[in-house]
Amino acid sequence: MPGSSPASPAASRRARRGRLLIVGCGDIGLRVLRLLAGRWTVFALTSSAARVDALRAAGAIPLIGNLDDAATLGRLGGLADRVLHLAPPAAQGRTDERTRRLLQALSRSGAPRQLVYASTSGVYGDCGGARIDETRMPRPANDRAWRRVDAESQLRQWGRVTGCPVTILRVPGIYAFDREGGHPRERLAKGLPVLAREDDVYTNHIQADDLARACLLALVRGPAQRVLHASDDSELLMGDYFDLAAALCGLAAPARVARAQAAGVFSPMQMSFMNESRRMDNRRLKRELRLRLRYPTPREGLLAVED
Repeated sequence: MPGSSPASPAASRRARRGRLLIVGCGDIGLRVLRLLAGRWTVFALTSSAARVDALRAAGAIPLIGNLDDAATLGRLGGLADRVLHLAPPAAQGRTDERTRRLLQALSRSGAPRQLVYASTSGVYGDCGGARIDETRMPRPANDRAWRRVDAESQLRQWGRVTGCPVTILRVPGIYAFDREGGHPRERLAKGLPVLAREDDVYTNHIQADDLARACLLALVRGPAQRVLHASDDSELLMGDYFDLAAALCGLAAPARVARAQAAGVFSPMQMSFMNESRRMDNRRLKRELRLRLRYPTPREGLLAVED
């Protein structure tokens, strides 16, 4: 406007800053916040008022809202130009109504420029130890995996309708030395066994900080309506993974049990992981996001702690 003064440099920088909404800002969301180090304006949706201070201290603007209650999500539409969806589905059923409510809220004021969703490698079910890429058809073996397949389907269809690029990261087992409940030393300390080698299954892994980097790269260069395996380079049997962790942590290697015995030792959920074997190809992740894994295998990552 004539006679108006030019915007200050600080105001111009604020106008250029990205605006990110993290839905489900737990451990991985907090690691993304650390990587951003204040360069973007980040909103974090939480259903717990008790987490507001911690999220604010981490650099986010907390928003109280619950994906189980659509009436609490009214502020999300048009709030951010990028969305990182890390929230899990509810614990029952074969559909993800939380994702449905989120997409309805985001659609109210136009779609964001990019949406990234962290799904699970469990959508594939058992692959008999085969090496698989993203063209493999999902064959979920339980309701937990079916809910993720439903979420993926909703998101890809919504992306096609709205024109929002949606990138889906299929994530295997996440570990980190500083991740609560996410390091094998905790299981080793309990003395839990693993399957005998002849009964063992291939498992896939990603170090938590590498996953946070993958999320951030997907937010800026994720291909539209595309699935990527957010997995490291390793191909380890489950027992070998725990043997490696034991050696690195100075703990006793776990005992081995036959599959027939395992059903009496482990919970149904634990057994479900022991019934699925696959080796995930991560070339698309590294090629399309240009991600350089800092921890390409658990040998590099199990004891690592980043500043």
